[in-house]
Amino acid sequence: MEETGDTIFVTVQKIYYPFLCIMGIPANLFTFYMICFRKCGMSDTAIIYLSCLAIVDTFYLVWVILIDLTLTFWLLQPFWHSHPWCAILGFLQYGSLNSSSWIVVVFTIERYLVLRITAAKQHFSQAHVTKLTCVAIVLVSHLVSVPMGWINVVTSVNFTIDGENVTMPRCRYRNETYSTVIVWITTFLSGGIPIVLVIIFNYLIGYHLCRASNLFTKEERRVMHGRSTRGMLRRTILLLGTVSVAFVVLSLPRFVTYCILRTEYNNEKFNRNDYNIPINVAGDVANMLQNLNSTTNFLLYCMVSRRFRQELVQMVTCKMKARELGSILTHTTMKVFTVADHKVLLSSKPVTVVLTNLKQRRN
Repeated sequence: MEETGDTIFVTVQKIYYPFLCIMGIPANLFTFYMICFRKCGMSDTAIIYLSCLAIVDTFYLVWVILIDLTLTFWLLQPFWHSHPWCAILGFLQYGSLNSSSWIVVVFTIERYLVLRITAAKQHFSQAHVTKLTCVAIVLVSHLVSVPMGWINVVTSVNFTIDGENVTMPRCRYRNETYSTVIVWITTFLSGGIPIVLVIIFNYLIGYHLCRASNLFTKEERRVMHGRSTRGMLRRTILLLGTVSVAFVVLSLPRFVTYCILRTEYNNEKFNRNDYNIPINVAGDVANMLQNLNSTTNFLLYCMVSRRFRQELVQMVTCKMKARELGSILTHTTMKVFTVADHKVLLSSKPVTVVLTNLKQRRN
């Protein structure tokens, strides 16, 4: 029964990770196209942050899910169980993970500053500032991920395959004190601190919006916005809460289990592939949730936009060109009639006066 349970869980992961790649990578690339090249009603800064997030998440899916996990479950000897790929892959994985987490954090902090401080809105609304910020996040994230290339080492391991003993190189965790220290620091930088900051600043944004709405009466809000603001406020807070809860729920389990695995079970004798041990099952489930987060960001940040949904429907139904052509013709026609009417209005009184005078002279 235990072997059957292990086999089922391994089979689930063998199907889950390729499916995540097949769905997630095209979804992120499609999101990047929609955000950058379609009119989705987003600000310039939001376009830069979200497009950068989509690209970084795509690299995360490639390094972690495709090359690492998918090959681990489908191949006996993936290529990264050798020098120098054992170190390079760890650096690339944590570089993309840190970049994804901190882009979400900085974007959330920027939204709070823009909402709270008037001067910050003028500064952060500049596109070149946002671009430099995203580049800096990616570079610093990869820079602090360099030590992650030192925590693994390639060692020879004996395996029994079809009744024969085979020795193959394996990329294994280095059982050293500095490896544990690096793991703790990196895990907090990529998981613990971002989770706390996202919760805090989303709470501050919601609190500020609630206070701002209480400064005006219901009638005043209707006059300013033309409709009830409280419904819009609830939807905004719901969106912020959804983003926070999704990020925390999908990231926190991995943060906890990874710390436990790399501290309490940090030894060469521990069999990470033994699913009779509860922490191994919990660790893999937490990884599945964490990796799912990189494929659903576009749903949380983009699909809430009505303009995004309209553009998506137009592309899927192949009505984009027809609607654009109709819009151009309508706009041009309306512009011509508007100009003509404008000229008639400007010249109607002088013409009437002149014609009246001419009639009076003939009489």
